[in-house]
Amino acid sequence: MPDVEDPFVRQLLVLPDRDTADEAAEELSAAHPDLGDLEIVRDALAGEDDAEDAQWLVVLDPPSDGWTPTLLHALDTVAASYEGWREEA
Repeated sequence: MPDVEDPFVRQLLVLPDRDTADEAAEELSAAHPDLGDLEIVRDALAGEDDAEDAQWLVVLDPPSDGWTPTLLHALDTVAASYEGWREEA
């Protein structure tokens, strides 16, 4: 289980494309409705002009009780299943 250094920091799922980000957000919203509205944003790599070189982020604000190791593990699992990863914002 992941450690929780700051249970109230935003989390980001970094994913390879928009469709993947949409699917991951839908899966998380269905499984964890307490996460509220999830924001999906494009994150162009520094210095890259080509849209193909963009990553997509699912931005997750912490639940009112903060992140737990179990919930962070669920985020990691979803990100990995879509060939992505989780980062703290």
